[in-house]
Amino acid sequence: MIKELMFERLRKIEDLEQRQLLKDIVSGVFVNLIDYQDEMNKRLEERIFNEIDDVEDRFDIYVTLSSKEDIDPIHECLFPMRPADLESKPIKIKKLLESYKKNEPSVLFTLFLECDSMQIRQLLAEQRRFSGKLVTTEGQVEIKVSLTRNTNYLQEIDRLYPIFQINGLPWRTINHPFAHKFFDVNLVDCPSLNEDAEITEIIIDLEEYEPKKRLNMVPLWNIERHTLKNIGFPVPAVDKVNFEHVLSIRKIGNQHGYLVEADEQNVRYVKRSDNELTVVSPQDKSGVWELIKIVKMEDEKIGKLNYELVSNRRIEHFMHKFANTYAASVKTKGEITRMINSFEVATRLELVEVDILDSFSGTSFSHSVNPFLTEMIGESDHKKTMLLKFKAKEERNFISNDILSFLVSEVQRHFFEYKCEGVWL
Repeated sequence: MIKELMFERLRKIEDLEQRQLLKDIVSGVFVNLIDYQDEMNKRLEERIFNEIDDVEDRFDIYVTLSSKEDIDPIHECLFPMRPADLESKPIKIKKLLESYKKNEPSVLFTLFLECDSMQIRQLLAEQRRFSGKLVTTEGQVEIKVSLTRNTNYLQEIDRLYPIFQINGLPWRTINHPFAHKFFDVNLVDCPSLNEDAEITEIIIDLEEYEPKKRLNMVPLWNIERHTLKNIGFPVPAVDKVNFEHVLSIRKIGNQHGYLVEADEQNVRYVKRSDNELTVVSPQDKSGVWELIKIVKMEDEKIGKLNYELVSNRRIEHFMHKFANTYAASVKTKGEITRMINSFEVATRLELVEVDILDSFSGTSFSHSVNPFLTEMIGESDHKKTMLLKFKAKEERNFISNDILSFLVSEVQRHFFEYKCEGVWL
């Protein structure tokens, strides 16, 4: 800017001899000085930006969905949420019939429905029964089945919350739209079967939901579990009561995020350095520690995916880093907008309006993504409703309501005095 202004002024000098003289002086001294100043300003800006240590980006959780046959068992970034999903599980008729006769859940298999949250909400409310067939080694029989929500993957997310607390790290809502769309297929009506027969195939008809049915689907995320032994022997901590257990993460990658998975009584706090984790614990003997590794995602290692990759990653802006480091309660629409726009997935939608209502009787498109937090704080009927109104920036698909719910749940996490609901305009 300054250089352009100087050269603009030079061009206005009519005396060519004076113009040349001043041009030589400016080019030889002032231009280099301006370039030097610009470079110093840039370094100062980077230094201020980097002084706010943002370890949060090491704990960004990415998720996607894949068919079982397409899963790469040696993938470097994405792993099954439940490794047991990759194992084949033959159904034993004897065990199935025992559960059925006792009116206990008799799960035939689990499926994924590529439906939006409103369709799933309606399906669960209707409690419908669907027709099907059990093909066995002794023929086939007609059966009736029902669908109930499978919560295995939601429980995996719930288990992470206390682990973050034990490790002294702030919780950030996990954006996992696929985890809410798994269903158990339960046997609810079946004729008598020979217990010695084997089931060779299960056929069910979900009627209008049939085109949305997906079998053998496995949710993936960038979390991998490791076990590590102490380096040497534990040494007394500064408090002279606990002991420091040093774990080397050099071999498994120091660029990733790590959480110590242990009981609360066994961990006082965790210290982090470039190549080591130090667990301060009352245990005075060496042992094996369970680690959760949150793998840093690299585009070239992701490969081809069946479904899109979504995350709870924040955009790396100075203002977002500053706000996270020096948290202050700012109760304005501008702060709510900043909070929402700090996430990468917020590019799909725009927060248009925030209304505070005594009550809300309309249709909410959001659902709680942090139910364990709501249960801890408690729901109160007297709370006012914070209604967040969004406008889609792109065509909505079957996970759009879940993305909206993720953002509303993040706002709810900071505004517990309200009951937050999200709607589309």
